[in-house]
Amino acid sequence: QVQLVESGGGLVQAGGSLRLSCAASGPTFSINGMGWFRQAPGKEREFVAAIRRSGGVTNYVDSVKGRVTISSDNAKNTVSLQMTSLTPYATAVYYCAGTRAIVGIPRSPIGYDYWGQGTQVTVSS
Repeated sequence: QVQLVESGGGLVQAGGSLRLSCAASGPTFSINGMGWFRQAPGKEREFVAAIRRSGGVTNYVDSVKGRVTISSDNAKNTVSLQMTSLTPYATAVYYCAGTRAIVGIPRSPIGYDYWGQGTQVTVSS
């Protein structure tokens, strides 16, 4: 059973930066891509960014382009999300997810097979 564990969430002031990390364990060979989603209270889970493990192709939601960078270390089975210039809009629980999709980078939660428990990010104004 694949397990994903997020870390790095917390409270940050608007304009600040935060780096989230996700460590995968178990049969990680089944994971072809890793992604980050976020869910604010009362809202649907939203795609933020994802990366293919092979080739490192990335995909970002338009609203974070230029301020967020996703990266992975396949040897360590980790994926990170570096976020800069944070605004209160970014306040949410951030989830790490893994997909077995053979091609492409899913942007919908239904395209992901494994999920972490989430880590809270709060941006104060």
